[in-house]
Amino acid sequence: MDTFKTKSGKTVAITPIKHASMEIEYDGLIIQVDPVIDGALPETDYTQWRKADIIIITHDHYDHLDVQAVEDLSKDSTRIITNASSAEMLGKGTVMANGDKLELEKDLTLYAVPAYNTTPGHTQFHPKDRDNGFIMVADGLRIYLAGDTEDIEEMADVKDIDVAFLPCNQPFTMTPTQLRHAADMVKPRVLFPYHFGDTPVDAMISALEGTGIDVRIRHFE
Repeated sequence: MDTFKTKSGKTVAITPIKHASMEIEYDGLIIQVDPVIDGALPETDYTQWRKADIIIITHDHYDHLDVQAVEDLSKDSTRIITNASSAEMLGKGTVMANGDKLELEKDLTLYAVPAYNTTPGHTQFHPKDRDNGFIMVADGLRIYLAGDTEDIEEMADVKDIDVAFLPCNQPFTMTPTQLRHAADMVKPRVLFPYHFGDTPVDAMISALEGTGIDVRIRHFE
């Protein structure tokens, strides 16, 4: 678990689960991001986790959207935030598209931002305008959940990020070189490479040398 303080001294606690899955706790709220049981290994038993107040799903791929995981984490008041194709698969959820803003609580805001492939021959994996990355602002603390994306030009507009989660595994997301380019654009205070699969950790660390960013490696294989 990594903890961060907001501008008024509240705590944001982030627990890595695997791949692109994590739990974020803020001011009594439990937020689950891209929960999957066995779409990414090791298998996760979400019946043993706390019920979520909010579930955020970036897109509908099997390693990000798991209907059973969503059911296991849900209670009557759980809010599910996702893109259109994921909401269609789930049969429920609040749909956000790139550019949308959603006030979840008086001091918790979610922004949907672009996430897509640009490399020729890879654009079918994550077409432009379909999937989301998200910027979560919790009492001034800005967290960037990039989703499945390459180092797209829109990252230059992602500003003042305290904590960033950037993916690194081709052909679906970024190479270590692209990861460095994305980090140079976003300039987060703390960076967690995630969704990195078989990408060598040493290659990511080497690519990020000299950025001045606090790079933290956790179990996001």
